[in-house]
Amino acid sequence: MQNRYFQGYIMSNKNNIFKEVNEGFTIKEAIEEAKRCLNCKNPSCKKGCPIENDIPDFIHQLSMGNMGGAMSIINAKSNLPAICGRVCPHEKQCEGHCVLYAKGKGIKVGKLERFAADFDTNMSLLRERLPQKTRGKVAVIGSGPAGLTVAGDLARQGFSVTIFEGQEEAGGVLMYGIPQYRLPKAVVRKEIEKIEALGVNIVCNCLVGKEMTVDKMFEDGYDAVFIGTGTALPKALDLPGSTLRGIVQSSYLLHMANIFNQNIVDRDQVPLKVGERVGIIGCGNVAMDAARTAVRMGASEVSVIYHRTEADMPAIQSEYQEAVKEGVKFLWQTSTQEFLGNEQEELVGIRATTPDGVKEIALDRIFLAIGSRPANRIVSTTTGIDVDDTGYVIVKQRPFGMTTRKGVFAGGDVVHHPQTVVLAMKAAKQVAAGIAQYVDAVKLLEI
Repeated sequence: MQNRYFQGYIMSNKNNIFKEVNEGFTIKEAIEEAKRCLNCKNPSCKKGCPIENDIPDFIHQLSMGNMGGAMSIINAKSNLPAICGRVCPHEKQCEGHCVLYAKGKGIKVGKLERFAADFDTNMSLLRERLPQKTRGKVAVIGSGPAGLTVAGDLARQGFSVTIFEGQEEAGGVLMYGIPQYRLPKAVVRKEIEKIEALGVNIVCNCLVGKEMTVDKMFEDGYDAVFIGTGTALPKALDLPGSTLRGIVQSSYLLHMANIFNQNIVDRDQVPLKVGERVGIIGCGNVAMDAARTAVRMGASEVSVIYHRTEADMPAIQSEYQEAVKEGVKFLWQTSTQEFLGNEQEELVGIRATTPDGVKEIALDRIFLAIGSRPANRIVSTTTGIDVDDTGYVIVKQRPFGMTTRKGVFAGGDVVHHPQTVVLAMKAAKQVAAGIAQYVDAVKLLEI
């Protein structure tokens, strides 16, 4: 009865349960925070940013109340500032490199970037002067951080860009992978609208490798193709009992919870029942997202199971601390040896090696968060694209990001092992420059 009551509570209060955790600055707070910046001669915060945002410059504009000036500076380097301001690991990047950080007084760069981007969106401050789309025609496969970055950069440089997205809505991991409480979907949609305002065309419900192929794109007159599909296939654990019902991928939980929040599916489609005891295997940022989502979906107990120590975890410290505050338990130096099931082949727990010896831990549900790898749908339907032994696309340094097939480029997680949003953006910006150089060179030869 209690479970039924709590499930009803989730249904009627999910907007509050999944409400964004971290509040943004007010105008007064943002200006006061910006005024604390020392405007260093050699800003280490900029060096800590993977895309080298001109951080002191935009903060200086904010300190004077010049919101438009701040956004102009930010837009020169970032296509997704409202997103980066929320989900980047700032403590490891810009903020962690601030000279005031060691004293516990580092400038809140992420919140300032978020404030400027949100203010721009709400007030419709900037309308960029864009060149005509006469420089070339580029197809982008995937609308995650890498795809949106390539599309935005090339559109600003005079390229006609079309994004092909397999899902019903653009955004990739931003829309379907990162929980609502960390990244509201309204924010993602607004950022994508800004990309479209640059002249980028987005075609959804088009699964490349099925409804469309790379060969067909070239037949349709595209000068270059960018593959930014990320890593769609999660890794599994090959252990005894791994086929038991109740063992699910964390990415699936996050996807279903996100579309439940958007009223696309009912609560019973989310693979977690109210009152279940949940274990998360892995300790990266996806594991933190899965654990905190499980709490919000009504799990009675959530434990992150990790074979190393807290000092070794890949997750950023702030996400770990938030999980602890929300009641998530952490089982350090605990290695799963076997999944335990009942006669109905349903999960009932795990047998694991712990610091206190081998133990059996009772669990109703396991979510795996041990990494992912690229799907081969596009590569298998396209000749000439080589991959390495683990399925990652092989690319060149000149022109940067081009695969072994002429005119086809790749970047982001499909090339590198899964990383953060901003690192995918960094790679994508380099590839966008490579695409521009390639298309310009080809057209020059045609003259």
